[in-house]
Amino acid sequence: MSQDVAVAHPSLLKTVAQTIARIWLGASLLLAGAGHLTWARTEFLAQVPKWLPLDGDFVVLASGVVELVLGAALIFARRLRPQVGWAAAAFFVAVFPGNISQYVHGISAFGLDTDRARFIRLFFQPVLIACALWSTGAWAAYRASKRSK
Repeated sequence: MSQDVAVAHPSLLKTVAQTIARIWLGASLLLAGAGHLTWARTEFLAQVPKWLPLDGDFVVLASGVVELVLGAALIFARRLRPQVGWAAAAFFVAVFPGNISQYVHGISAFGLDTDRARFIRLFFQPVLIACALWSTGAWAAYRASKRSK
């Protein structure tokens, strides 16, 4: 029966996959945000680039709050889903310099204790950006708006 539904409605599989990805991404952001504010604060502090003209602890706390808000919005904000997708993608772009800094300066945090591990991690940031845009329908909404003009 379930196979018949998937064949009859191929977009159903896409929608289910997007929902799973969006909820996973939201839950991951909620967990990371909680970590920023509590148990992993020192680990996150190690990733704040030294050139950033802000207090590192402030950056960790503020980004933790942003992650909590984005995580909850990804899971619960149905009407604003495309906008939340763009906001999450922008956030992932904004924190990418911290990942680059961790790699360039050889800073160990979160079990990333080799240059290879830190380098491989850099390739996951575009995946997070793409997941935010795809799972929320943000990219599809953008393309649809371009077609309607």
